[in-house]
Formats: sequence, C-alpha cells, structure tokens
Amino acid sequence: MPLLADPSFAQFSQEIGLASLGASDEEIEKLSTVYWFTVEFGLCKEHGEVKAYGAGLLSSYGELLHAISDKPEHRAFEPAKTAIQPYQDQEYQPIYYVAESFEDAKEKFRKWVSTGMTRTYEVRYNPHTQRIEVLDSVDRLENVITQINTEMLHLTNALDKLKATLC
Repeated sequence: MPLLADPSFAQFSQEIGLASLGASDEEIEKLSTVYWFTVEFGLCKEHGEVKAYGAGLLSSYGELLHAISDKPEHRAFEPAKTAIQPYQDQEYQPIYYVAESFEDAKEKFRKWVSTGMTRTYEVRYNPHTQRIEVLDSVDRLENVITQINTEMLHLTNALDKLKATLC
C-alpha cells in the first residue's frame, strides 16, 4: 500500500487499469498477469542491485527473501513475454521478472500497450475532472492538446520566473 502513495508507482498501476478499458477478455488476462508480475511481485535494478517493489513481495518476508535469492529464475521484464507466463498464487513464484529500472518497466509497458492491444482508441485520466476520457475523435484529441499546451505554457512561465530569480 505505501507504494501507491508514490505518484510514479500509482500512475503505473492506473495505466494498467486504463489499458483494460475496451480490452478483449484475452487482453484483460494478459494485463492481469503483467499486474501480477509488476505491481504485486515486481523486481527492478537499482545501482546494479535487484530490488523489490511489488506489494506482494514487500508484504511477505519469506517470499521477499526467496525472490532475491538464487532459487527462482530471474528474467528480464518484457511485457509481451511476461503477459503469457503462468503464475503461482499458492506458493512462492518460481520466476520473477526484473526490470532495468522502474521507469524502464513503465516505458516498456506503455510501448507494449500502444502496439500490442487491439483497441482502436486511447483513454486518459483527466485529473481536473477526475474522469476517464475516451480519445476517439479528432475534436477530443484537439481539445486535450489545447489543454496540455496551456499547461505547458504555465509550466514554462513558472520555470522562466524561477530561473530569473536565481540569476
């Protein structure tokens, strides 16, 4: 649960949920498997060391020790392969997927979703309205682009003002 307080981790978990909207049953199964091997039992490297970030690992001292030992197989995180790997929900995992970094895992996941899903549209969470938006028309996309451009203008202005006060 504490990792969900981290904005980057919470966004990753949310992106898995957003990817499920409009997905086929087969794609939902693959997404849930990716969720299992990342949000629940994910490992990633930090300064060359394997670290746990999955909630299932962090809440189970025994499985955490098992995961970072040489007993299970450690494979590189590749969403397309991870998505079809059977998992064990009654015993310790025989296989864990290790990302090069948490950011690398997010980027690989995003790329996999954008190329590997059959959905013909995108969805996004709008934090201002706290709603999910379906981006399935040019008008909707142009509206989002206008909103983002306005936010970029405000951020650029803020950065310029901060730089001016530092000089």
